[in-house]
Amino acid sequence: MQKTEKKKASPMEVLKKILGRQIFIPIAALLLLVLFNLIADPGFFAISLKTNSAGNPILTGYLITILDNGSELAILAIGMTLVTAAAGGQDISVGAGIAISGSVMLRVLCGTNPKPEAIQAPIIVAFLVGCLAAMLCGAFNGALVAYFKIQPMVATLILYTAGRSIAAWVNQNQLPIVPPGPFSYFGGVIPGIPIPTPFFIAVACMILIALVLKFTTLGLYTQSVGINESSSRLNGLNPILIKFLAFVILGVCVAVAGLIKVSRFSTINYSVIAKDIEMDAILAVALGGNALGGGKFNIAASILGAYVIQFLTTTLYKFNVRSDALPAYKAVVVILLVVASAPRVREYLNGLKKNMGRRLSRREVG
Repeated sequence: MQKTEKKKASPMEVLKKILGRQIFIPIAALLLLVLFNLIADPGFFAISLKTNSAGNPILTGYLITILDNGSELAILAIGMTLVTAAAGGQDISVGAGIAISGSVMLRVLCGTNPKPEAIQAPIIVAFLVGCLAAMLCGAFNGALVAYFKIQPMVATLILYTAGRSIAAWVNQNQLPIVPPGPFSYFGGVIPGIPIPTPFFIAVACMILIALVLKFTTLGLYTQSVGINESSSRLNGLNPILIKFLAFVILGVCVAVAGLIKVSRFSTINYSVIAKDIEMDAILAVALGGNALGGGKFNIAASILGAYVIQFLTTTLYKFNVRSDALPAYKAVVVILLVVASAPRVREYLNGLKKNMGRRLSRREVG
């Protein structure tokens, strides 16, 4: 019996497959930023080994900064993607949630003395209590969205408005300072390891969510609810529980990001910590090609989108763009993404794909 030879794909077919992949958008954006920096200043990609104030070797450079600061955003993008897919909306209170969870962690570590000589509780206990606080915030938002059918952005506006005041109340408006020690490793570097610890934490979160999606039905159920809630209910799913669970998972991601944030400086500034990070998290989800109206999602694309957003932010800082002007540049990206995901634009692109397919079929017949 003769083996049938596989037909070689034409360049047009290969291009069509590449363009059709969801992860193409963040990859294309990343390549554009890389190309721009290569032309403008190749030194942007230089990495050097230096010694920090504690005498530990540490890698420095713009790429290291991107891996370091982008890791917090990547962790948030995981939870934000699940919320977007299940609820068809976004949580704009994650910055306030970071302030609350971080404040709770510092309260546990410092106790009643804002400047103790030694930490008052194990770091793992402080993290678990902070994680519980963030999960309660997520549960509050999830209950409003899932049970009371409030639009996600409106529901999370409550904590967005009040969250930082709650965080300040936890420590009675004081600024606790954790004494030097292992707590600073989570937002800095572990002695002897020159790569920033937040990157390893982000990788651990990626592996964990990958295992959860592979060995459970969470991903399938989330997509089903996001695509058609009524149909998923008829098929035996509980949309309320799945939406609620998505917000709680985002709460865990918020707690991890909060741990990194407060560990960087061993203290907290309630009004500044994680300011506007929710906008970057939403933008990372959109840049990953995920439908902001819910349904099918790709967490890997969102994570890559998060690092692309940080790449853009670092590039703008490199060329001395003022911090108060950064939102304007990111707004341009948001506009382009929103326009690209508009129904009319999608219809036009689908039409182009169909025409391309017809031309390919005609060539094959010819």
